[in-house]
Amino acid sequence: MTIGVRHDDLRKRNRAMVIAAVRRSGQPSRTEIASATELSHSTISAISSDLINEGILAEAKSEATATKRGRPQVGLCLNPDAGVVLAIVLSLNSLSATMIDYSGTAIAQDISRPATLSMGKAELIEVVLAAARRLIERPDLAEKRLLRIALGIQGITDSDARRLMWTPITPEGDIDFADALEEAFGIPVTVQNDCNMIAVALRNRAPERYSDNFIAVLLSNGIGMGLVLRGELFTGSHSSGGEFGHMIHMPDGALCRCGRLGCIEAYAGNYAIFRHARGEGERAKPAADIDDATMLALAAAARDHEGRERDAFHKAGEAIGFGLGSLFALIDPAPVAIVGLGASAFDIIEPSIREAIAKTAGGQHNAAISFDLEPDEAPLIREGCARQALTFVDQEIFAPGQAMQALAGREVA
Repeated sequence: MTIGVRHDDLRKRNRAMVIAAVRRSGQPSRTEIASATELSHSTISAISSDLINEGILAEAKSEATATKRGRPQVGLCLNPDAGVVLAIVLSLNSLSATMIDYSGTAIAQDISRPATLSMGKAELIEVVLAAARRLIERPDLAEKRLLRIALGIQGITDSDARRLMWTPITPEGDIDFADALEEAFGIPVTVQNDCNMIAVALRNRAPERYSDNFIAVLLSNGIGMGLVLRGELFTGSHSSGGEFGHMIHMPDGALCRCGRLGCIEAYAGNYAIFRHARGEGERAKPAADIDDATMLALAAAARDHEGRERDAFHKAGEAIGFGLGSLFALIDPAPVAIVGLGASAFDIIEPSIREAIAKTAGGQHNAAISFDLEPDEAPLIREGCARQALTFVDQEIFAPGQAMQALAGREVA
């Protein structure tokens, strides 16, 4: 009995390694997979044959590559028809649902603009269900095998990836999105913090830069962070963790959307920059939703002349810099991606960020700290959700050897 369990575990591990190698490399040959996984050629041959027969992999004959000697080797690729996942992204007054095939290609999308700030729990859940249903029930997608749903959301989620605990996009909290989606569609669901999904996507896009340790900072109406340490996405024991924007920058300071005083976000979020640039007091009620054009105009004014606009961006950079400097004192410098609309104003705030970092214990590493800019967060959140969902399918559905025939009878509700 013990030997059988060990054999099954080994088989699952080896299959997972092969699938991961193909997902990572695109269309590797069996020889390249053997080199990447350190599995024997005979093992690769047997596993790849099984995966092809099960409809999980396919031979990419058009991408045949020649070796120095012998006949060209045939590359392997993920079979896009093996199944699909659904990535849903919910943020302030914005909702998108994207159907993604097993190869990672988006095949359909639904975009809407719900007024989230005025919605209660039931209504917010219903608009998410409706967006998912519009895709799932489309005639051209009805035959697709939906295997996983991932919801990326602006706010704090629980560490079990099941529900939204708190968010600035609605006055409601403790919303059980996963239970509602699973009950409606009968498909496993995770609920993920949007910044964590940004970090997942960055690592997938550029593993040479974003590998063992890196930080993704979202500069938008809110301030968020996705943190990877020693190759693992950092999450808390109770929540999604990484709430950089709600670290205290100034005790008893400016009013934050979360209701507390002095958070980094209360100085660096779009509403904070807008508030300061207009000459409003720090305790003035944060504006709910500031459009991109307004923020770009404020940035242009800050570049053009001295005044409240430039001072507002200086204060934002200072708050971010002190926060990052304190973080670097704990973990040492790591690559930083500045994500969101705030990246378009990074030329204005970077000097203040570096000046503030230099005043902290982490400032001794200032010269080693590098920043990359990603102005649009939405594709990254969607990509991170898709990657998380597909990894689950790879490791927990296909790697154990769950035959495609077992899934063939499942119809998407």
